[in-house]
Amino acid sequence: MSSPTAMAPTLSAPASGFDWAFLFHRLRSSPLTLLGLVMIVTVLLLLLCAPWVATHDPNAINLKMRLLSPSAAHWFGTDEVGRDLFSRVVYGGQLSVGVGIFVVAIAGISGTLLGCISGIMGGRVDTVLMRIMDIVLSVPSLVITMALAAALGPSLVNAMLAMALVRIPFYVRLARGQALTIREMPYVKAAKIFGASNWQVLRWHVARNAMPPLIVQATLDLGGAILMASALSFIGLGAQQPTAEWGAMVSTGRNYILDQWWYSAFPGFAILFTATGFNLLGDGVRDLLDPKQKGR
Repeated sequence: MSSPTAMAPTLSAPASGFDWAFLFHRLRSSPLTLLGLVMIVTVLLLLLCAPWVATHDPNAINLKMRLLSPSAAHWFGTDEVGRDLFSRVVYGGQLSVGVGIFVVAIAGISGTLLGCISGIMGGRVDTVLMRIMDIVLSVPSLVITMALAAALGPSLVNAMLAMALVRIPFYVRLARGQALTIREMPYVKAAKIFGASNWQVLRWHVARNAMPPLIVQATLDLGGAILMASALSFIGLGAQQPTAEWGAMVSTGRNYILDQWWYSAFPGFAILFTATGFNLLGDGVRDLLDPKQKGR
């Protein structure tokens, strides 16, 4: 007769919640997503290795070397006071990409929290909060960002705060929609029957299950945040000279665009390259996190 232990079914560890095989399959089948990933990894590596990649001090002035064309000594040429443009583009990327990450992080965290609270609480809290968001969304994003940045004063910090405030409503509406759907799920209703508070439902059920679309939104927003930060610096409401920042460099370089094209071209290409990479990656992340895609 077999022992009870021998008859007991063998228990195995639960499978991992993330399907890595599906991830690699989707990456291989989506060249544009893979291209976006390569572009972003390349940019991030250059920025992280800036002290070793940059060929000159980005703030070193040498008037004898002003407005030199690209050469072996200065790969992107020099600016109006002889500073090496390649080094300034590399170090400026740390600021531009850092601004984008900061804006998306602040807007994403704040907007997600407010949206989930609005969807879970409902009632007057939901009504008042959503009407405020509707008012903000009724004004074009760039216009209200410029107005806030101008009111706060021209500086990179104020520009970052203005951009973050303007992006919050997008996350609020998205998180609220997810919360309204998830709170009607049977397992959420069961949790409430067994005494779970709104905070526990928000923490253990709504926030976790609402993450995929919010991650997609954040990935897509990174490129837009970099573009908007560069635009504010271009019109003088963001980073100020002599700070190395892509938008500010393009703004100064437009004064020399007819004869010294490289001054604006290289930082402008850096903006285009980085924003395009994030947009391609965001589209790919959207496909990866879409459950409908798993059956294809």
